Amino acid sequence: MSHKDESEQVRLNKYIAQCGICSRRDADKIIEEGRVSVNGQPALAGTKVNPGDVVKIDGKRIKLVTDTKVYAYYKPEGVVCTQRDAHAQRTVATEIKTPVKVNYAGRLDANSSGLLILSNDGELINRMMKSSNNHEKEYVVRVDKEVNGAFLRQMAGGVYIEDLDVTTKRCKVVKTGRNSFRIILTQGLNRQIRRMCKALGYNVRELMRIRVLNVELGSMKPGELREVTGRELTTLYSKCGLRKDTASN
Repeated sequence: MSHKDESEQVRLNKYIAQCGICSRRDADKIIEEGRVSVNGQPALAGTKVNPGDVVKIDGKRIKLVTDTKVYAYYKPEGVVCTQRDAHAQRTVATEIKTPVKVNYAGRLDANSSGLLILSNDGELINRMMKSSNNHEKEYVVRVDKEVNGAFLRQMAGGVYIEDLDVTTKRCKVVKTGRNSFRIILTQGLNRQIRRMCKALGYNVRELMRIRVLNVELGSMKPGELREVTGRELTTLYSKCGLRKDTASN
């Protein structure tokens, strides 16, 4: 790799994400697997990319995304958020078609429904997924028995999840019906709400994500996909500490 102005260098995992291939975390994995080369040489973790460098994954050159897109998708129950499960009959990739390759920020398990944010902007996805940014995600939940005051207080104050050996962050919880509540999280542990409820003796019957940051599910129908544009888009970028010129969108 040629020696150029270091201010123009970008870490390889960030560059791969900016090309819309995958998240930085997944980029680290494919680098470790030896699938990435820079200027014909096998890449290592921490490799820096200069302008003009040729980066390839599995022998195919990748390039930076110039036309970024963001979509909101209403994931129905039964649709799996993965491309790696060969046994899944319905995945996000098979259910929807977008004009550009996209990744999603934060998964929903197969039995949950609601809002997924998808984009080919790797830096946006990375900012949204970073737990230290404390971005809000809102859910409506129905459980198998009556929601009482003790349950609401414990959920809001933090629940110890034994199999993860972690206590969840404080959050906002509001009762919406005899067996239902609304909850706003700022962290994204795997199956977090289901685990929190289980630890308190409750089982989740229905779980739907209705908001991510400022983007809301609103009146969308299951399976519907819409592009995020205008003020909604600029606000989303702003909340992630990024700027977005929407003139071309």
